[in-house]
Amino acid sequence: MAKQNVAEQFIDILVRAGVKRLYGVVGDSLNPVVDAIRRNSAIDWIHVRHEETAAFAAGAEAQITGGLAACAGSCGPGNLHLINGLYDAHRSMAPVLALASHIPSSEIGLGFFQETHPDQLFRECSHYSEMISSPQQMPRLLQTAIQHAIGQGGVSVVTLPGDIADEPAPDKAAVTALVTSRPTVRPGDTEIEQLAAMIDEADKVTLFCGSGTAGAHAEVMEFAEKIKSPVGHALRGKEWIQYDNPYDVGMSGLLGYGAAYEATHECDLLILLGTDFPYNAFLPDDVKIAQVDVRPERLGRRSKLDLAVWGDVKETLRCLTPKVSPKSNRRFLDKMLKKHSAALDGVVKAYTRKVDKHVPIHPEYVASVLDELADDDAVFTVDTGMCNVWAARYITPNGRRRIIGSFSHGSMANALPQAIGAQFTDRGRQVVSMSGDGGFSMLMGDFLTLVQYDLPVKVVLFNNSSLGMVELEMMVGGLPAYGTSNKNPDFAAVARACGAYGVRVEKPKELAGALKDAFRHKGPALIDVVTDPNALSIPPKISKEMVTGFALSASKIVLDGGVGRMAQMARSNLRNVPRP
Repeated sequence: MAKQNVAEQFIDILVRAGVKRLYGVVGDSLNPVVDAIRRNSAIDWIHVRHEETAAFAAGAEAQITGGLAACAGSCGPGNLHLINGLYDAHRSMAPVLALASHIPSSEIGLGFFQETHPDQLFRECSHYSEMISSPQQMPRLLQTAIQHAIGQGGVSVVTLPGDIADEPAPDKAAVTALVTSRPTVRPGDTEIEQLAAMIDEADKVTLFCGSGTAGAHAEVMEFAEKIKSPVGHALRGKEWIQYDNPYDVGMSGLLGYGAAYEATHECDLLILLGTDFPYNAFLPDDVKIAQVDVRPERLGRRSKLDLAVWGDVKETLRCLTPKVSPKSNRRFLDKMLKKHSAALDGVVKAYTRKVDKHVPIHPEYVASVLDELADDDAVFTVDTGMCNVWAARYITPNGRRRIIGSFSHGSMANALPQAIGAQFTDRGRQVVSMSGDGGFSMLMGDFLTLVQYDLPVKVVLFNNSSLGMVELEMMVGGLPAYGTSNKNPDFAAVARACGAYGVRVEKPKELAGALKDAFRHKGPALIDVVTDPNALSIPPKISKEMVTGFALSASKIVLDGGVGRMAQMARSNLRNVPRP
């Protein structure tokens, strides 16, 4: 039996850690690793067209499965291309192992062709970034990297010179047990007792939820019912907390809607559950705040806290809910529910007025029809920019759907690469990329990856020929839009030229049929929808300075977007509100 080399041993360890595929672009320093994958039936090499796509795809796969995913880049420019997608994965707490191949070890530090120092370059977007300098070091170093990525939730980077990868592996490398899942974290008794006392003393409590409430929907609902609390959410909390939620008051922040802002500002006690919500301007500074988070470094970095609780949301509520006294007064909760319904009704009227006849097509209408037609377990990947707004306001979560985007890193061009990673986890599950024309065109080359692997991703392209969110930012600053227009091709024709299904939609009456046809198509498809560039959305709460900025930018019409079926949800919840 031939002796293993380091690359083969490296791949064997990844397989034992649950990695099923390695996304990347081949290159000379990576050749031993790619060849090791070729000869190992338990793992696949996924050839993408750009390494940034590889990192985004791995991050999405990790978010869908909860397990370790992996990507790779060859030396120098190859692995540098990974960095944007790795930042996104790290900020999303997605466990990703990145292999940064390196120049020959004997040339490091001598200004060799394509030389960089990846073990240093990736430190800011990883929990662990180290270089393998000998075959004997590799197994333990890779194990350590895997355990950092899984245990802390985020990225680990392993730098491996190509010549080391090709050397014989140690004869008796220890086969060590690997961490493949994370434990739950329970707060201390003191913090539980303190938080229970704060809740009992408060008349009006609001819960504001983020992605840390994943898997804790039932616990949050039980807790909200016991203390009669409205429940708002950040964008990353939407998919986990909005559905089957009779206490829902919407979303706060730049993309927000409903009464979440009022609920967080008019309460006596605000409890932040599993959220690292970055916009402190939308958080109150005159109410008591308690925060629960599994990452202690996040406690108190957005707002002044009266109590910091280190623990995951599910375990914390399991301990906390039995200790709080039930509240019977629903006045604050009912008031916020009514405000929420009224706020949604106001924007829905603007949305429904002849929108099905408007040309160019309103993007709100596109998102609403998409929400109605998509599968109940669909995965939506969402480009940064105005697509974030339409997804936040129109895609209805139900506990089975997933909504993934660059919500913490805010990168353009994320939706298509993330759709690739999501689709590889399950070819039979519907995956929809909500792409803007700016983001799609930035990494458009990887549409070819869909065709190469016959991935049935459906790209719904919101094509307004502009960078819509940037235009909005300019208006808020009182600046005329400049440098934001795109001269686009017929993207449907481009899709067909690539060998995929492509259709262009310019009239609202054509939309539903085009989406149905694309969804029925068994392979990759692109629906190029020409949308209104004037359909921009403003936050539910804006400052005097923002209003002034819009007045100075009066060359554009700003429409406040609707919120789709969420208005129906709010009205349904109001039927349960006792009348005086």
